[in-house]
Amino acid sequence: MMPIVSLVSRVTSSLLDLAKTMLSVSLLSAGLSACVSSGDIRSTAQTRSPAEFASGITLPGQGGQWPAMDWPTSIGGHALQLLVDEALATNPTLQVSAARIAAAQALADVTRAAAAPSIGGSFTSTYQRYTENGIIPPPLAGAVRSDNQLALSFAYDLDFWGRHAAELRAVLAQGKSVEAEQYSARLMLASAVAHSWMLMHRQVQQLDLIGRQQAVRLQLNDLTARRIAAGLDNQSDNQIAQAQLQNLRTEQAQWQEALALSRNQLAALLGQGPDRGLSIALPEVAPLAALPLPDALPLALLGRRPDIVAARWHVEALQGEIDTARIDFYPNINLAAFAGLSSLGLPNLISSGSAIAGIGPAIRLPIFEGGTLRARLKGKIAGYDSAVALYNQTLTDALHDVADQVQSLRGAAQQQEHQRLAVQAASNVLRLSEQRQRVGTANQLQVLASEAVLLQQSRTELDATVRLSDLRISLIKALGGGFDAAANGLVVPVTPSSEISPTVKAAS
Repeated sequence: MMPIVSLVSRVTSSLLDLAKTMLSVSLLSAGLSACVSSGDIRSTAQTRSPAEFASGITLPGQGGQWPAMDWPTSIGGHALQLLVDEALATNPTLQVSAARIAAAQALADVTRAAAAPSIGGSFTSTYQRYTENGIIPPPLAGAVRSDNQLALSFAYDLDFWGRHAAELRAVLAQGKSVEAEQYSARLMLASAVAHSWMLMHRQVQQLDLIGRQQAVRLQLNDLTARRIAAGLDNQSDNQIAQAQLQNLRTEQAQWQEALALSRNQLAALLGQGPDRGLSIALPEVAPLAALPLPDALPLALLGRRPDIVAARWHVEALQGEIDTARIDFYPNINLAAFAGLSSLGLPNLISSGSAIAGIGPAIRLPIFEGGTLRARLKGKIAGYDSAVALYNQTLTDALHDVADQVQSLRGAAQQQEHQRLAVQAASNVLRLSEQRQRVGTANQLQVLASEAVLLQQSRTELDATVRLSDLRISLIKALGGGFDAAANGLVVPVTPSSEISPTVKAAS
């Protein structure tokens, strides 16, 4: 009896002849499926380049640096950086993004495994009685026996047209897109924390100035009461003074409410309960430094904005899906083989005569599936066109986002400078009033009125200064917040426009 090893060796030696046969069959299959063609179904969408957008005047290169990942330190020092780090570590939204990345990586592993040969082992044993009125002849008819098989199986998709490569390209690109989306979510969270923190700074400082205004107003009310008692003013003046004091107290209550809400908002951004907001230290804003624009801004923005990178990788993923849909128009050939032992009766299983082995192809021909395949390809191309349009819109929005922040910063800087001069003028008026009071040419009422004007101008200056810092945060976010596609392995490969909707190369 021939040993199983010898049998497997003979089967293996015949693979060359089988390969020749399969090549002939594949060519015949391609001819038979030629009537199922993708025809002229292809995309006309084109991704736009930053060079197409005129922005040299609005966004001139100023030799500046791109934001660093620790940009919160430049806004609010170490305290703000700690808050941002805590939010990035504990916010549930980012935990969802991390889970999506893990799922994308697992899908890529599954896709890679599909391209490799599949080898498995099996053992089956069925104990049964064979019918006496069937096709089973004696002595098995009416007998009770066990049917046993112990075998190794082998399967391999020959993938002549590159299906697995296209599928892997799509899955890897989608994984890159998800990873870039996580960086975008991190940037949005960090900027939200910084904006909320800056809002807290404004609220705290406004409450301090309102407290000082109330102290001045109380002194003015006291002087007004004395003047009424001396017959110099009437009761209407006292009511006006009381109304102004109550207005300040109303404002104070409004700012206290706003501060409490900001603490709650920050606690939510940190992924913590509302009590966490009560322990956040009152913010102190670092002095603002100039923020010149980096050179080659429009082009370099492609690798600095995570939302642009994510949109571009999504386009790449859908391109891979289009290639896969085109490959469906061609025949698919799988190679299957097995080797092992089979017997009736378990004692005979390990005898040499129980050896079994086989090998052969499985061919799928899409002869009558043209309508389904064409509809599926059209759907993939429609999704691709939508992704290209979304990418182009994302690029447009990004450029205008940077331009808006630059223009607003310029305007806010001018407004802040004008208000600084107004505060300086009000301070000079107060100083002169105090000098005149000391020499007897002015009274306390004039000094207090001058101080009230100074405090009101200081509140307006505070709003202008905080807006300037807030716009700086927005500009940092618009410039990508320190994200770098090259440093994170997320550079999108450049695909020539002529290959946007390629036909399968093997089909030519």
